[in-house]
Amino acid sequence: MFSLQTIFGKGDKFYNLLEQSAAAAHESAKALHGLVTQADHTPVMAEFAAARAREKALAAQISEELVNTFVTALDREDIEALNSALYKIPKTVEKFAERYEIVAQRLAGVDFAQRAMVLERSSAVVVEMIGELRRGLRIDPVKKLQDRLQTLESEGDRMLLAPYRTLYVEGNDAMRAMLAKDLFELLEKAIDKCRDVGNIVYSIVLKNS
Repeated sequence: MFSLQTIFGKGDKFYNLLEQSAAAAHESAKALHGLVTQADHTPVMAEFAAARAREKALAAQISEELVNTFVTALDREDIEALNSALYKIPKTVEKFAERYEIVAQRLAGVDFAQRAMVLERSSAVVVEMIGELRRGLRIDPVKKLQDRLQTLESEGDRMLLAPYRTLYVEGNDAMRAMLAKDLFELLEKAIDKCRDVGNIVYSIVLKNS
């Protein structure tokens, strides 16, 4: 099999761009945690806007480079899949932020912070997994990171039980319960998007091992 190491010099730009994209996704997840824990939302919303703009620019640049580059460090379809999956993390986070900003006062007392922390930690694992691509596609470290993502996803699922019980069983405000449910599901979707990136990275490593 043709060694990927021989084309690292020509493919570095894709590793760099994918790593920057993962970092932008992580920044948006960190901003989300700040949004649900800080009283002043103005600077946090500015962070969302900056991270989203950065992610859009990087996604467009990766697509453009794929058209203009003959030799790539990874298969083109794998780069495209990673680009698309990474793009969806801050996109989903932004949806949460926009809706939360509208209904935050109505949802005072609903704890989104723990779930947001799981998302932040999941996006940090994504950054590590993308970083592993340029280190020789090693199965063991990628598998350990993939397992961490799975554990975080399960942890996030468990965290939903308590607030759902409070909102639906003990509460008497149906609209408040529905608004909270919508936001919790967006958080769950964002964590799932992190898992999707991890699955793609793991499949790339398996394919090239």
